[in-house]
Amino acid sequence: MTRRQAATAPYRTGLLGNDDPRERDRLESIQRSVDRFTTDIVDGLPVQASWNCLELGAGAGSVAYWLAARCPEGRVVAVDLDTRHLDAGRAANLEIHEADITRHDYVPGTFDLIHARYLFCHLRDRDEMITRAASWLSPDGWLVIEEPYDLPPTDSPFPLVQRILSAYQHTCRQHGADMTWARKVPALLARNGLTEVAYAANPGCMGGLDKDRWRPLIERAAPALLAAGLVTEGDLGQFTELLKDPAFIDIPQLTVSAWGRRPPHTPPPATPVGERARG
Repeated sequence: MTRRQAATAPYRTGLLGNDDPRERDRLESIQRSVDRFTTDIVDGLPVQASWNCLELGAGAGSVAYWLAARCPEGRVVAVDLDTRHLDAGRAANLEIHEADITRHDYVPGTFDLIHARYLFCHLRDRDEMITRAASWLSPDGWLVIEEPYDLPPTDSPFPLVQRILSAYQHTCRQHGADMTWARKVPALLARNGLTEVAYAANPGCMGGLDKDRWRPLIERAAPALLAAGLVTEGDLGQFTELLKDPAFIDIPQLTVSAWGRRPPHTPPPATPVGERARG
């Protein structure tokens, strides 16, 4: 797939466009706040050093690099629509693929582990993508999907946060994202023939400039929020000041991780008619 083709994908632009210089900061803030949760989940699986792994929506690469070290006798394929933040030289068993996974296929039965984080909620045909990803698993392979579940903004004890999160969630919906889709993932894994389905949640913390991932996230979204008239410059300034207050702590979101295993000696699930990937 050419870069021009990739640029036409709906999640390549807007809130998630890599051309914005703040995107790297956003990706790294996610890694700082969620990586430990992610690696603990994967470490709870029967990971073997020889596993072949696929990291979907690899972002700035921290999970892909960790998997490469965790499976030194196997290989890790890190795929993203834009790979400028990924370093193929980090490991000999790491491969970087620049591709739109909604149009790109992998050989069925290829991977022992497939992981994606904060990706599927931005895809138009996210339910069908679960089916396709499950088809790429080898027998006994594991699919791990991690997605945000936004809590209602009106439940926040801080009126300013209510306004900002309402604006942010509205903007996400306008860009085609479903920030409550995570609730469906365990059932989708089971419906696609995976077994041993389980799930866990990690509450996100809003508060503290040194560790908060919401400052880079809101800064990243700020132009769209301002352009739509959903917040003011004053709101954004007050939010930054609020983060400096040690008494400010809020829980705006959960990260839901769900995983399941493809049973041995079973054919991969069939991709729905009309949803077969191109390219």
